[in-house]
Amino acid sequence: MSVMKRLSMIFKSKANEALDKMEDPRQTLDYSYQRQLELLQKVRRGVADVATSRKRVELQINQIEAQARKLEEQGRKALSVGREDLAREALTRRGSLQTQIADLRVQHDNLQAEEEKLTHASHRLQAKVDSFRTRKETIKATYTAAEAQTRINEAFSGISEEMGDVGLAIQRAEDKTAQMQARAGAIDELLASGALDDFSGSRGDDIQAELDRMGGGADVELEIARMKAELGQAPAPKSAIEQGRPQQQQQAPQQQPQQQADPYGQPQQPDPYGQPQPTQQYRQPGEGQ
Repeated sequence: MSVMKRLSMIFKSKANEALDKMEDPRQTLDYSYQRQLELLQKVRRGVADVATSRKRVELQINQIEAQARKLEEQGRKALSVGREDLAREALTRRGSLQTQIADLRVQHDNLQAEEEKLTHASHRLQAKVDSFRTRKETIKATYTAAEAQTRINEAFSGISEEMGDVGLAIQRAEDKTAQMQARAGAIDELLASGALDDFSGSRGDDIQAELDRMGGGADVELEIARMKAELGQAPAPKSAIEQGRPQQQQQAPQQQPQQQADPYGQPQQPDPYGQPQPTQQYRQPGEGQ
């Protein structure tokens, strides 16, 4: 295959593909229907022209027949007055007119037959045009519904051009959001570790951060020791016991636990947590009434 033939084939294929993309079946059907209407109009115009010619031939036949009848009357009058020569001339002319009438009748018959053919063709073409119009509207409605369904399915699946742009925009927004969240988390970690200074609040150093962490760990250890003491697993340290006291008791002055005598003569043992035992006082009958 030569280069020119290949170029011609490539050009034709590209042009065919471009035309196929640009072509709308609905517009093509409308154009075909318009052309059929124009053809039907031409057929009807042809029928009208043939009918006009037929009518003109009929008028000519009527005129020539009138002239032939007139010549026949003139020949009769000429014979009545003894002018045989005039009568013969009138009859000769009448014979010529009869020949013309015969030719015109043949033309009239042909035109009438042609008119009937065109009329029949016009009726058949009218029926085809009506049928094509109905089919055209059906195909256009089906194509429109299929096109709408295709666009809906493409929108749902996200493969359409508009929804594809929306999906890309959403993806970019999600990526930027994830990037900003990661950046915010990294900055929080750097601020907590002291690698970055927090200019919005009090400035701290590494030593202060270490002391804060040690203080937090000590509070946890004291809480665990107090809970073990409550469960009877180990004696609680004094600091844990003091933290477990109510606030009002911590504010009261501490007193040394003293042994108080039991009314029955047995000394009371101090509370292992340092709380004094309540003293029971017995009243004599009639006191404090």
